[in-house]
Amino acid sequence: MSPWDGLAVCVAGLGVSGRAAARALAARGARVTAVDARDGDEQRAQAAELAERGAAVRLGDGETLPEGTGLVVTSPGWKPDAPLLAAAAAAGVEIIGEVELAWRLRPEGAAPWLAITGTDGKTTVVRMLACMLTAAGHKALAVGNVGTPIVEAVAEPYDVLAVELSSYQLHWSSSLAPLAATVLNIAPDHLDWHGSMDAYVGAKAKIFAPGTVAVYNADDDTSTALAERAEGVERRAGFTLRVPRPGELGVVEELLVDRAFTADPAAEAAELAALADVRPFAPHNVANALAAAGLARAFGVPPEAVREGLRSFVPDPHRIQHVADVGGVAYVNDSKATQPHAAAASLAAYESIVWIAGGLLKGLDVDDLVRTCAGRLRGVVLMGRDRHRLAEALARHAADVPVVDVADTDTGAMDRVVTEAAALARPGDTVLLAPVGASFDMFANYPARGEAFIAAVERLAAAGDPQAS
Repeated sequence: MSPWDGLAVCVAGLGVSGRAAARALAARGARVTAVDARDGDEQRAQAAELAERGAAVRLGDGETLPEGTGLVVTSPGWKPDAPLLAAAAAAGVEIIGEVELAWRLRPEGAAPWLAITGTDGKTTVVRMLACMLTAAGHKALAVGNVGTPIVEAVAEPYDVLAVELSSYQLHWSSSLAPLAATVLNIAPDHLDWHGSMDAYVGAKAKIFAPGTVAVYNADDDTSTALAERAEGVERRAGFTLRVPRPGELGVVEELLVDRAFTADPAAEAAELAALADVRPFAPHNVANALAAAGLARAFGVPPEAVREGLRSFVPDPHRIQHVADVGGVAYVNDSKATQPHAAAASLAAYESIVWIAGGLLKGLDVDDLVRTCAGRLRGVVLMGRDRHRLAEALARHAADVPVVDVADTDTGAMDRVVTEAAALARPGDTVLLAPVGASFDMFANYPARGEAFIAAVERLAAAGDPQAS
């Protein structure tokens, strides 16, 4: 008999992971009740599909814990203080997430996990890693906070899973133990969900479990400290943009090299790839490549497969994406840069920048960001609800930089933003959309903002060189 047979499980939320969890549990004999506060046509269609699988669904009430619940599986977006979760905690009912559920559902001999978390770069690293694993001949899949839900992937005969994990997912995990894991970097983010920076860091720290190979960012103090404090890890391996010491992966002249996973790290280094193999090239993306390489090497991937994986990797859109060159000016879309740490990495990749920024800053401080990048700025074009906070920081730390404020929020706003940026730019400059803020004040999401930028740049290019007039 399955240990899940007859267990009353409440699945909180009908998102992708919630529906996958409900299907997996119902297939194993659990008595599933899925709940969602929404009650629209989409949710009703989802409820009908789950009902066919044997799950009960309650729409329009996401606050009441179903009577008799023995386990809650929550979707990542639900805050710990949500009424249903608070009621479960008060009743002593265990709360887990889809990631923890997937770990518990793994069959005997299941594929090991190579896990990635961090404030920025997770999706890029998980996709780079999947390319490296595939290049080595392994049947591998990128899962977790990207792609296929993990509860579905663990039932398939993969050799290894590349798993992207958010702080939300790690918060609700307690027993997962990846073969190897990395914390890419840590900067303030999602503090409204976690309640404090300590809680946010504590969630990330769970990825370094006993028996795990801890691949840490030797250039990031918090990532290093988490690896050093982690108890019972199999070993520690750092990655750095400097020349690596024994036990690290790093950069020597134009090469990415490994001095961690060789027969004698003190005496030899394995050449993994060239800097030119990293696309798009930027310092933070080199760090991403080294992190992916560290996880791949921990799994036994040979150097030539690391190189081939990087060469076959196709970057996701809206991440330092070169859109066009117009009048000798490069236009780059990094709409995914939705907080200061990500924007700083993007800004550091270019020498002379007309910066397009703004959006919802989520209470995050931008003074350090502006102070650090001030010397690279040719000009700034501000948009979005919290643009005044960026304007104030620019006045304090970059008073000589021209700033254009675009108050428009209609569908043509991005065209005006790009036109203003083009007027400030000179040949050799980069017009960079690295907003710092979230997109929801003006756009459905960050891809929609990026697509609006791309379309505006294409119209600018079609109109001709803005400097020619």
